[in-house]
Amino acid sequence: MYTLSDYDYALPEQQIARYPAEKRTESRLLAVDRAAQQWSDRQFIDLAHYLHPGDLLVMNDSKVMPARLYGHKSSGGKVEILVERLLDKNRALAHLRASKTPKSEQTIYLDSGDIIKVIGRQNDLFVIDTVNQQSWIDIMEQTGEIPLPPYFHREAEATDKERYQTVYAHNNGSVAAPTAGLHFDKPFLNNLQGLGIELAYLTLHVGAGTFQPVRTEQIREHQLHHEWLQVPDSVCQAIARTKERGGRVIAVGTTTVRSLETAAQSGSLQPFNGDSNLFIYPGYEFKVIDGLLTNFHLPQSSLLMLVAAFAGYETTMKAYQHAIAAQYRFYSYGDCMLIL
Repeated sequence: MYTLSDYDYALPEQQIARYPAEKRTESRLLAVDRAAQQWSDRQFIDLAHYLHPGDLLVMNDSKVMPARLYGHKSSGGKVEILVERLLDKNRALAHLRASKTPKSEQTIYLDSGDIIKVIGRQNDLFVIDTVNQQSWIDIMEQTGEIPLPPYFHREAEATDKERYQTVYAHNNGSVAAPTAGLHFDKPFLNNLQGLGIELAYLTLHVGAGTFQPVRTEQIREHQLHHEWLQVPDSVCQAIARTKERGGRVIAVGTTTVRSLETAAQSGSLQPFNGDSNLFIYPGYEFKVIDGLLTNFHLPQSSLLMLVAAFAGYETTMKAYQHAIAAQYRFYSYGDCMLIL
């Protein structure tokens, strides 16, 4: 379970969900009991039956930016821009795709008419600045596209602007959705609260690196990409209250797990604001969470390894094989697992 090939599986192409279910709550749910190493096929709305009054759901409220833009150089060469991270109002880190690598101080003319300039590099990313002082948020909102995952093999459509976003998305900064949260709609969240389930929100801005496979055969040699996150004191207090009353802390999504476990690296959960490249794989000792709601992840991905660390390697891989045989829909717009 420490080699890359241990996390491979074959998925029929037709089980990649390229579009969401008609309604958010219509997804299927594979409920996994990690102690008994058993699972059952349910519907997402059955989540309420697995939660108890006093439990706490912790969610990632990061908002997906319309971060894909198009433009051209003064030579006429086309440039595709994927904004990875906002540095401030006018500067951003971005992936640039062009026939020739753009140079420092080179001007790029966006299709919208806005003008930006390359002002430097940070490893594989370019530092780009808005020339006319318009904010990156404004530019993206006016002309950007939602950056759908590459395995969709399709262009973003009008409906993706709403559906590839959680209903509680609040803080701009992600280039990929925290997909476990896509299954919730506002009435269902209100219903859970009415049942005595508490909700808490933190922020982790998901980077494009989330789609990159682990590239070392020995997974412990892999260096995970950095992502910015914030765990506020209010979340720490909510978790402390939950533990005191005997409730369970259930993370909605692997990004939430990474955030909470990063904030607890000192041994106790503390507010955190900064970057993390915490890589969680089997053998990791969890310090905060008691349960996990998560979508089905790509083979050989760090996210699958995180799930295996929590549910157990054998249980996870057998559950995935069951999900494939039972025709579950996979990846960002697909179905989900609840691990308790």
